[in-house]
Amino acid sequence: MLLENRTAIVTGAGNGIGRAIAERFAAEGAAVTVAELEEGPGNEVVESIRASGGKAIFQKTDTSDSASVKAAVDATVAEFGAINVLVNNAAAFVFGTVETVTNDDWQRVFGTNVIGYANSVRECLPEFRKNGGGAIVNIASVSSFIAQPEFVPYNASKGAVAQLTRCLAMDLASDNIRVNAVCPGAIRTRATDRHIASLGLDPEESYEEFGQDSLMKRMGRPEEIASGVLFLASDEASFMTGAHIVIDGGATID
Repeated sequence: MLLENRTAIVTGAGNGIGRAIAERFAAEGAAVTVAELEEGPGNEVVESIRASGGKAIFQKTDTSDSASVKAAVDATVAEFGAINVLVNNAAAFVFGTVETVTNDDWQRVFGTNVIGYANSVRECLPEFRKNGGGAIVNIASVSSFIAQPEFVPYNASKGAVAQLTRCLAMDLASDNIRVNAVCPGAIRTRATDRHIASLGLDPEESYEEFGQDSLMKRMGRPEEIASGVLFLASDEASFMTGAHIVIDGGATID
């Protein structure tokens, strides 16, 4: 029970990696706020956690709106009394070249993937400080440090997440707040399925092709990312801050 007696907010926890994190945290003893924009998936995760004996609430949250994030923080404190862990996972998946993406596209991807992370940290800080510290885990990506064709806005935003993680770690260390990131590679999620569909590709062929990039010749599972996030959120990583853990099956080893 690595997170016993802890309370965590997980943004974008209604699907994929976020859901796997929320369910894993609950299984490890944490009370979890599922901070999710989509009500149906968000409530489904809460029901799943409660059915397994865990504690969870749903809070409809748009991380690009600081007032919405503050409402999630307030609801968490009202229900569970404290906040010990924040996982910034909510993401906008916007792809294209610098010529094809619009200003609205740029606003959306940075509003969620960067400003949304900053909003969530800022609103949680008073609670972390009240409790003498905490742990923040940002979901970055291998896209934070490699170039990919026609991924300009998404990769730029994830590169910003990597640097945001370092800067926050430096600024918040004196408050006993650790800030780390996980960088997933190709993971099979709803977002991946949507991207494949947008390209008009065959799903099964695409899964196999994406998996070939890794040394392990397969795509990763959301649960495998959740394991890395759990480690960084727990006291097992008590001397880690400003770090980026790559979980990609060795795809970016060179």
